Amino acid sequence: MIRPDLDLLAHVVPEGSRVLDLGCGNGQLLRHLIVHHGCRGTGVDIDNDAVLEAISAGVEVIELDLDTQLGQFADDSYDVVVLSRTLQVVLDPEAVLGHMARIGKHLVVSMPNFGLWKHRLRLLSGHMPRGRDLPYDWYNSPNLHHATVVDLEDFLTSQGLVIEERVALSEGGAAGRLPKAWPNLLAGAMIYRLSSKARG
Repeated sequence: MIRPDLDLLAHVVPEGSRVLDLGCGNGQLLRHLIVHHGCRGTGVDIDNDAVLEAISAGVEVIELDLDTQLGQFADDSYDVVVLSRTLQVVLDPEAVLGHMARIGKHLVVSMPNFGLWKHRLRLLSGHMPRGRDLPYDWYNSPNLHHATVVDLEDFLTSQGLVIEERVALSEGGAAGRLPKAWPNLLAGAMIYRLSSKARG
């Protein structure tokens, strides 16, 4: 059973696409895209255990570092490049997005919203945000970059990317009217389908 947020993300990927899934973990999303959406693709992750789990599930995975080794992929070699809940943990988001735009025609990016109202209240109480989408304490979190929806969308457009579609997720990972209406305050996470202005 795939997580609700990954199921929604899968519907943002066009059927039959050739997909590169960066930070694919155990390959759950990519396997779902292959089995249920007619996609073909490759996963990339640096965690050896996750790579082995994905391979054992029948997903083609390459063990690479997103921060230093994306130059190994040729220009326009995939239809869609996915980065699910990983942008906030890479060292250089600008470089990673630049490679994604070079490698694929479309980008699909998801990221937790650090501006969720519960996170704001927790900050007001003197503590760092923690919740379903941010399950770590400040000292053991892999998250290097913290952005609200407004920050993230400003950043994406500053990188020459066009937001073609966006899905606001509730804290439970489902799409909903309230998160869609006030994403900066009520969305637990966001999913974006993007294209590069340079291609237009």
